[in-house]
Amino acid sequence: MKALLLTLLSFSSLTVATAAEPCETVRRRTTVPVAHKADILKTAASAGQFKTLLSLLIATDLDDALKGDGPFTVFAPTDDAFAKLPKGTVEKLLKTENKELLRSILTYHVVPDKASFNFEAAKVDEPYEFKTLNGNRLKIVKGDGTLRVNDSKIVAANIACRNGSVQIIDSVLMPSESKNTIPSVAEKAGLFKTLLAAVTAAELAEVLSGDGPFTVFAPTDDAFAKLPKGTVEKLLKPENRKQLVGLLKYHVVAGKLTAKDLVKAEQSKTLQGGSVKIGITDGRLTIDQSNVIRSDIMADNGVIQVIDRVLTPSH
Repeated sequence: MKALLLTLLSFSSLTVATAAEPCETVRRRTTVPVAHKADILKTAASAGQFKTLLSLLIATDLDDALKGDGPFTVFAPTDDAFAKLPKGTVEKLLKTENKELLRSILTYHVVPDKASFNFEAAKVDEPYEFKTLNGNRLKIVKGDGTLRVNDSKIVAANIACRNGSVQIIDSVLMPSESKNTIPSVAEKAGLFKTLLAAVTAAELAEVLSGDGPFTVFAPTDDAFAKLPKGTVEKLLKPENRKQLVGLLKYHVVAGKLTAKDLVKAEQSKTLQGGSVKIGITDGRLTIDQSNVIRSDIMADNGVIQVIDRVLTPSH
């Protein structure tokens, strides 16, 4: 607490409105710290009330990104905000298998731009939105003399940093579960645990959760099991990440190609740079040497074509 008070005293101040009082009253009472030289991470660390947020950013390797040039706007939940979550939530999110979910939640708190909010713009009658790094949007609304981001109150605004700004919020923001991205649809299908583990290791989940659209030729767990013993384990090693990324990108095509579209094509260029051959064998759609065993699993940002073998790029 002492560290926080010293931080507040060392910064210049802006005004904030609370839900219980009009802006004019609060303007004389509440101050917001403003840092000018430190980056977002150092500013948050010096405040002393974001220990949980900082530990989660480090666990997901997002801390270095927020030290970059930006600009970024970070909607920063306090330690008290994280304490409001159901017991065990933070510990569960820190487990290795939940790393991509945690990254999705954290990047939902970051806007790739510098935004500032005028709390006296209780004149802001129209809600406005910002697109976050995870692809979903945050909605800023006015109510009872305060501004809210989704259902969370912005309790301190416009903390200026070298590479953006921090908006302190009183609860953790959760991305909408209604957005059915390719990774989320694949997870629900229950057939692609190995593929999803590889996507996570290659740090491609955010790409495949983006706007797209993409067509993913998705090998099942049984398809990966056909590879020589130890192949998957070897690919998942950090030193083989480049090879893994290339392999996975060879399974992705830009654009939303249904089975009907693929039947008309002879080949299609992948994100890896090489092209897959498309054909019909014994009445079945084929991609290189694999068979499409289930087609047109739709996602909001593309389509999944299920295949029975892992594709291997020729170079």
